[in-house]
Amino acid sequence: MKTAFAIVTLSGLLSACAVAPHSASSAAAPAAPAMARSTDAPAPQAALPSVPLTSELLYKLLKAELDFQAGEWQGPYITLLGAAQETRDPRLAQRAAEMALAAKQATEAMAAITLWRELAPDSEEAAQYYLGFSIMAGEFDRVEPVLAARLAEAPAAARGGALFQVQQLLGRARDKHGAAGVMQRLAAPYQDLFEAHIVLSQSAHALGDTEEAQKEARAALAQKPDAELAVLALAQATTGDEAVAKVLSDFLAANPGAREVRAAYARVLVNHKDFREAREQFQRLLEGQPDNLGTLYALGILSLQLDEPKVAERHLTRFMEVYEAHPDDERDPSKVLMMLTQIAEDRGEYAAAQAWLDKVAADNPQAQFQARLKQAQLQGKQGKLSAAKGTLDAIDTEDRDQQAQVALTRGQILRDAGKYDAAYKALEAAARRFPGNPDVLYDFALAAEKIGKVDVMEATLREVIAQAPENHHAYNALGYSLAERNVRLDEARQLIDKALKMAPDDPFIMDSMGWVEYRLGNLRQAEEMLRRAYALRTDPEIGVHLAEVLWKAGKRDDAQKLLREARAKDPKNDTLRSTLARLNLKL
Repeated sequence: MKTAFAIVTLSGLLSACAVAPHSASSAAAPAAPAMARSTDAPAPQAALPSVPLTSELLYKLLKAELDFQAGEWQGPYITLLGAAQETRDPRLAQRAAEMALAAKQATEAMAAITLWRELAPDSEEAAQYYLGFSIMAGEFDRVEPVLAARLAEAPAAARGGALFQVQQLLGRARDKHGAAGVMQRLAAPYQDLFEAHIVLSQSAHALGDTEEAQKEARAALAQKPDAELAVLALAQATTGDEAVAKVLSDFLAANPGAREVRAAYARVLVNHKDFREAREQFQRLLEGQPDNLGTLYALGILSLQLDEPKVAERHLTRFMEVYEAHPDDERDPSKVLMMLTQIAEDRGEYAAAQAWLDKVAADNPQAQFQARLKQAQLQGKQGKLSAAKGTLDAIDTEDRDQQAQVALTRGQILRDAGKYDAAYKALEAAARRFPGNPDVLYDFALAAEKIGKVDVMEATLREVIAQAPENHHAYNALGYSLAERNVRLDEARQLIDKALKMAPDDPFIMDSMGWVEYRLGNLRQAEEMLRRAYALRTDPEIGVHLAEVLWKAGKRDDAQKLLREARAKDPKNDTLRSTLARLNLKL
């Protein structure tokens, strides 16, 4: 719950002790509403005591305020709480609660709030804080009778909303299981209400009772067949992506304008890795709200996943246009800017990439760090190795993980520039400096292979596997290296198979498996696996591997078409050049 009371001014504090201050109003703002009473009557004014403002009391209150402003809390808190007990003025108990909350002292805050409520039993504000703190502490026996009474007092027309307010309040509890039980008991008498079935379904789901959760959600749907909230509750209580997708898609067939349900359906499709259909759902959402930032972001991500960078760029560029037109939006666009940078970089448009990079917010340290790394990479891609080195050298960080990322980027820039010996030396030094970092070791292994140190490469990849047994990239890299060298092919297949089980939809691991099948002479299996990989990602290296398999299988026209596609995308690709030389082919 929120704990930000408005600070009482000194004059307001003094007025709390003035004689007969019957018209004074509460000086503190309430926390997020717990559950307002449903009545049209004005809130009753607290009966405030008539307290003489003696010089002794004035001195105590002034000193407490000054000490609190100086950074102390305990002495001022005790003073205010004692004064509240002595004078019976609820505003002093409220001020004591403020001090304890500001000092993050929950026990003391609850003591002051309890006194505040005792002194002002009709104060809605005091009741809200009392309920909120009791719920967070798991003291449900205190709050359940109060909430039950409030639900009973609520007018019939407002009771459904009151049930949702209670559910929101109980949602703050740390003991989710206990809170769900309370919610079930509170809602049980009101099963004629649609809202009661919703909260009962969600509470049953929280308690692990799937059958009851589904029953209550269906009861809500029976009352309101077009209610998105009801079908979302049913989907929440349904097990398995396919079953959930059917619940949502059936509802959408009857209610195509249900935006929340369509968004939920799209997320289920993403979980099921049906990216193309998920994108279709987000596209339909965009038609209704063409400037929705969340939808534009989702479409950009999914288009990149589908290897359609131009489509992704269109959505992400629109995201930035909408974002820049609303400067008060609190989102951080750094991830979008980095994706746009990468898209431009992949096209070789380095000036455009740098322009996107320049927009990364200066007040976001992590984003700025990533932007500096990317700036160095862009400089390296343009052959400006000295500038790239200077950019990396200028990064000053005490964070070990960030230092390792700088070292990795340094090695990657040298490797991409064809400076394989320099890359090896840089990453060898990084591996000594960060021996427990599997990412550094992994890149060091790749650098070792580039200069023919296959024994170092293999030993280092096995160290990565020992440090991070779930690192599928290491299994894949080691297996692929064996297949590429045409040695220990059975072991290569076992390693790649293990990686594929960890990441079954990774096109690059599929490529490795297709390549080892080719080395084993299994052309049909190799073609099938490589076609799957290429369908997921039209990467030049995957295309070249598939082309060689097709060439060996006698499908020469298809092979040459793939090789031309690879050359168009990456004419300097090492795998392409070595394959053309090995097959004695000219395109």
